[in-house]
Amino acid sequence: MIEETILNYLSDALEVPVRMEVPQEPPGRFVVLEKTGTGKTNCIPRATFAVQSYGTSLLEAARLNEQVKQAMESLDERDEIAAVKLNTDYPYPDTRTKRYRYQAVFDITHY
Repeated sequence: MIEETILNYLSDALEVPVRMEVPQEPPGRFVVLEKTGTGKTNCIPRATFAVQSYGTSLLEAARLNEQVKQAMESLDERDEIAAVKLNTDYPYPDTRTKRYRYQAVFDITHY
């Protein structure tokens, strides 16, 4: 399953917790992985993921976002990943919890 592949990859590549949802007692810095869509072209699946980087300040969230983007650049070295493309990234404050957050959106072609 592509979610598990990316979750495990980012957990190994980053020095912060990576989860599929916000923890009940979140640490100062962490990453949340969310699949936002899927598709298929010529029998080859693709998925869109939003990777949310949380920090104790906007600058810290921005720095973590840069680490996420750098890690994701190497994801296509895995056999099950054909391509990774950064769609966009931007500040995305969590208005519910009032936490600093950045979001990077990736288009991933996989097998």
